[in-house]
Formats: sequence, C-alpha cells, structure tokens
Amino acid sequence: MKTPFYAIVFLALIYGCNEAASNGKTTHVEDSLQYYPPTPSQIDKQEFRQYHRLLSAFFDSMLIRRGFNGSILVAKNGTIIYEKYVGFADLRKKDSLTPLTPMHIASTGKTFTAMALLRLVQENKLSLNDSLEHFFPGFPYPGITVRMLLSHRSGLPNYIYFMDAEKKNLRYVTNNDVLNYLVTKKPSMSYRPGTHFNYCNTNFVFIALLIEKITGKTFPAYMKENLFDPLQMKNTYVFSLSDTLTATPSFKPNGGYWQNDMMEGTYGDKNIYSTPQDLLKWDQALYTEQYLSKALLDSAFTPQSNERPSIHNYGLGWRMLNIPNGKKVIYHFGRWHGFNAAFARLRDEKVTIIILGNKYNSNIYKAATKAYNFFGDYDQKRNNTDDDSEEFESLAKARGANKKDKSEEYPQSIAQLK
Repeated sequence: MKTPFYAIVFLALIYGCNEAASNGKTTHVEDSLQYYPPTPSQIDKQEFRQYHRLLSAFFDSMLIRRGFNGSILVAKNGTIIYEKYVGFADLRKKDSLTPLTPMHIASTGKTFTAMALLRLVQENKLSLNDSLEHFFPGFPYPGITVRMLLSHRSGLPNYIYFMDAEKKNLRYVTNNDVLNYLVTKKPSMSYRPGTHFNYCNTNFVFIALLIEKITGKTFPAYMKENLFDPLQMKNTYVFSLSDTLTATPSFKPNGGYWQNDMMEGTYGDKNIYSTPQDLLKWDQALYTEQYLSKALLDSAFTPQSNERPSIHNYGLGWRMLNIPNGKKVIYHFGRWHGFNAAFARLRDEKVTIIILGNKYNSNIYKAATKAYNFFGDYDQKRNNTDDDSEEFESLAKARGANKKDKSEEYPQSIAQLK
C-alpha cells in the first residue's frame, strides 16, 4: 500500500520541528497582533441624557453655528455619548458627511506613526537609543537617536521649509526626497541634538522611513496590515498620491476649494485619513496592552522635555497637558490645508473627544479644550488653540480674528441640567 503524499509531508514537518527542538533551536516568528476590542461600559440612561443635552448645547454654540463642516464624537468608557455629522464631504458636490467619511487628521496621525515604531521596539527590531546613522549610511548628522525623533529633540531642520526650494525640480516631495536632500545638501541643524524640544515634521518623516527600512514594506502597507486592519479601523488609511482623486477634499473658511501642493507626497508626519469612530477604536486599544506593553505606553505618555517648567509637554508621539491639580490630558491636534483635527484623551474619566473638519475652522481646537471641563477640573488660563506644527502660522493669525464671546449660552456642567 502506498503512503499518501500528504502523509509523507506531514511526517516530515513533524520530524523537522522535533529535530529543531532537540537542538535547542527556535524559529523566529514575526510578532502578530490578535486584537480583541474592550467591551464599552454601560452608562446610566439618565447620565447619558444629561451628557448629551450638555454637549449638544455646547457644540451648537461653539461650532455648529459658526460655520463648522465636519464630525464630532465624544465617548465615555468607550460608549458614545454624543455624535454629530454636519455638512458635506465635498462642498462642491453637496454630498453629506457620514460616519464612514474619512478625513485627513494631519498631525494627529503622528500618534499612529509613533506607536507603530514602538511596536517594532517591542518586537526587538530596534532600540530607542539606536542612532539614525545605523539605518541610513551616509547620514550626515551624528548623535540623533530614535527617541529624539519621537520626542522632537533631534535638531533636524524642518523639511516643510528647505524642500520648498525644490519647487522647480520636484512636482511632489516624498520621504526619500527628504532623506536624499539631507544627505546631499546637508542643510544646517536647527540646534544640537537632545538639548531641547522643537516641533519638527522631519522627525516623523524619518520614523516612517525607519518603519519601511526595518519591515521591508511601504509605510501605507505596513500600517494597514499591522495596525488598521487588526484594530478593525475599516475607514482609516495612509494617503498615497494614487488616492488624490478619491480622498476627501478640504476647503477654505469661505468655502473655496483648497488646492493640493508639492508636500502631499510625504507621510508619517501627516497623510492619515480616518473617522471619529475609527479614532475611538484607536483610543480604546490604548487602554489595553494588546498593541503595546504597559511600559512602552507609559513611556509614550511621559514628558520628554523638562528644560523649562510648563504644563505643556511632549512624550513619544503625543502631546500632554499636565495640570498642577494632577489632571492629565493626552492628545494631539493637527491641521493640514483646510483640515482641522482634535483628538484628546482624558484618562482619569476615560473620556475621548474627537473633532474633525474639512473646512478650515480654528474654533475646533477651542471647542475641544473647553469640553474637557465637562468631565473634570481641567480649567486653565491658557491658549486654547495649541498649535501642533511650526508651519501652522495661520492658526496664530486666526487667534487674533476670534473675538471674545459676549456670553456662552450653554450649560457649564451637568449640575445646571438637573
């Protein structure tokens, strides 16, 4: 009787595995993510109604009556307590925004880039103390570590400025163009590495390059396969130039279409599109240790720049507000063209505040920060805009254009609704 072919293969596999085990050898298997979303906590019906009434009145006054075009989601313990979609995905077509409409989240996308790299650190693919010279031969700036990129302490010049000089030579700037420019043209450092914080998009362009170098995959492909898909973020993706015709567009405050420019080709620092519901999934994943260990999560949420005392600081890919009363906000805002994004996590109360817009409106940042106080004592005499990048000078100008409200006709707390 002949032995079936599949039986022979099966026995060979068993023999091979036993042989390797007897020799003390182990086969390296890439760390894969099997993610199980946490179950949202139930909220009392009366409490839900109170929060919803409070937030409805607040956002109606602060945003919706002020030219807002976008989406808002607020959740507590993973349960959505307020959700609103206002306006159009494309103002030229008048197609209504829906929960499935992805928007460019600008610098808020840095949170994904940072955590993806920390995942590779967890897999022992690299160390936070590794130097960039180790990965990029010929890199002309010694002493810059992975940690310095994540915390904006590298001293690298901002590509948004130096690549602007390449307009005649490039239609679109890519991450590799930024690397090649630094290696060949060697523009001056902004400051000595590791000496202080200075927000710079070049850092996160290089983090995306590192992810590509280590994994052998493009950044968009790696993020889809290893983060977005496992976390079931079905409407989130990294923009590539091939998505130009299908991506949600953005608009100026007057409703005019905001043209793309030569900086559309870089990613890592920006160019992630997402929805509020997907960002809530991201927020909830960070309350578990399924994507990152507690030690690495704690590092990401720990201030990295302490030269000057301030309630503001930056961790590893995250901004933070450390209030003297012990309250802490983990967040990242962003702006690109007419897109505005606010993503804030109040971990004490397990509250998530997400606001996305595609018609430029700086009130988004003010509304997000004011909303903190509905859940705890986060009141601080501070600037409500809190820029997220050096190239966002228009935000500073917009501050001066915002006149102080005569009165804010919304309840200040749940107590006022009782």
